[in-house]
Amino acid sequence: MAWLDSLFFGQGIAHSVLVFAIVIAIGIVLGKVKIKGISLGITWILFVGIICSHFGMRVDEQTLHFVKEFGLILFVYSVGMQVGPGFFSSFKKGGLTLNVLASMIVFLGVITAYVIHLITGLPITTMVGILSGAVTNTPGLGAAQQAYTDMTGIGDPTIPLGYAIAYPLGVIGIIGSILLIRVIFRIKFEREHEVLEKQDEDKATSAQQFSVKVTNPALFGKDVMEVTRLINRKFVFSRVCHGDDRIEIGSSDTRLKAGDKLLVVAASKDIEAITAFLGEQVDVAWEQLDKQLVSRRVVITKSDINGKLLGEMKLRNCFGVNVTRVNRAGFDLVAKPNLQLQMGDRLTVVGPEAAVNNVAKVLGNSLRRLREPNLVPIFLGIFLGVFLGSIPFTFPGIPQPVKLGLAGGPLIVSILISRFGPHYKLVTYATMSANLMLREVGISLFLAGVGLGAGEGFVETVIDGGGLNWIGYGVVITVLPLLIVGIIARLFYKINYFTLMGLIAGSTTDPPALAYSNGVVGNDMPSVSYATVYPLTMFLRVLTAQLLILFVA
Repeated sequence: MAWLDSLFFGQGIAHSVLVFAIVIAIGIVLGKVKIKGISLGITWILFVGIICSHFGMRVDEQTLHFVKEFGLILFVYSVGMQVGPGFFSSFKKGGLTLNVLASMIVFLGVITAYVIHLITGLPITTMVGILSGAVTNTPGLGAAQQAYTDMTGIGDPTIPLGYAIAYPLGVIGIIGSILLIRVIFRIKFEREHEVLEKQDEDKATSAQQFSVKVTNPALFGKDVMEVTRLINRKFVFSRVCHGDDRIEIGSSDTRLKAGDKLLVVAASKDIEAITAFLGEQVDVAWEQLDKQLVSRRVVITKSDINGKLLGEMKLRNCFGVNVTRVNRAGFDLVAKPNLQLQMGDRLTVVGPEAAVNNVAKVLGNSLRRLREPNLVPIFLGIFLGVFLGSIPFTFPGIPQPVKLGLAGGPLIVSILISRFGPHYKLVTYATMSANLMLREVGISLFLAGVGLGAGEGFVETVIDGGGLNWIGYGVVITVLPLLIVGIIARLFYKINYFTLMGLIAGSTTDPPALAYSNGVVGNDMPSVSYATVYPLTMFLRVLTAQLLILFVA
């Protein structure tokens, strides 16, 4: 049975694959267990890894490091690809506030660690390790280790040991802080959803349908192009009902007459102005009037259309149809001529059935094509992300260069590629299921790697080496800044709880907290705020870890 012992407790590729598979499988099963409705979810993989490592099921250091970092890259890259299209708009709508709050969390954590160092006399190297573990920031740990080695020529084993001891309760402390803020403010998810729907500024720019009766004499006889120039608002006339109940598809040369009823599609923020300019809002049973026309959602699945402007397609002139809305990632956009089309966009096309069918052939409308993976942007983006994360940035007064690392670089690149890729004909579309699979595989590998790396010597240090005190210091560093800033964000800035969850996870660069938040709320709000603050937070975590080593050690 020597082969069996070698398989579980030996070395080699088969052993490494088996250990990772066992840790991840058991962790996922345990993650489905709930106590009073609460579960740590995928974070269980970390603790299973520690237990397996403690009992001798270990992986060689090089393999462990590779799998852990590669898993982290997959996770942050898939998060960036998911939230990238809305990243910059979300930044404008409150991203500055979120980044200021995240920076407060970072600096409060550094100050707390430094104060504990002064009070206890614990070496700053150990304290930086505890700080990195308490905020679950692996790049900060690596930066601190590299800075100390470059400065002294030797390594300090207490840096990674402090990290390993503080990390498990750091994960729990971050998720616990999220739950504690919910208890303090008695937050109900239903109420948060209602408030979010009322306050969501995306609703102000999303497309809405309404009917208007033309009563403004100044517009009689004018075509739609002239009306558009006069009102200076973006809108689409989907259909026009004349006085004799004759229906026609709206176009730029449609001339308005007194009493014409228009089916208009515009941003909801413009509805009031458009209605007041044209006449009065009315209710029209368009379904009964336009039986000769059909309205259908057509999906863009041809890659050669990716990046083209809607006006370039000339669908009105060529097919006699009107595109009234474009649905992208769940949001309806006004079908403006300068709107850039992307793979996966769903166009609402109105016109005769035969014409709509022809448009569907031109655009693709093949769901099978959407299921085909586009691997080029993924691996091209990872290459560029690793390259960016490896570039050393030198700042005046700092003796060692600073890097974004293997997490910050890929995240930034994935956001940029998903947002601007279509401009350069790069197909970045991926189904939600494909993105979720990539994300879950990545975070599972990362957590398993961290757990397996922290298990050896973990128990001995906790019991006999003052590790219990280190755990306490880590909990304070984790929880205190989060609660202070979380309360400020909720009381003074009225931050939605779903956004606050992502802010907390992003400010601690904690993928398990993000995975937990996404699983609990069932929407992408935590991911958006996570990605909004993550790049700056990652940079600050790496920078402050190095500064503590370089200037205090």
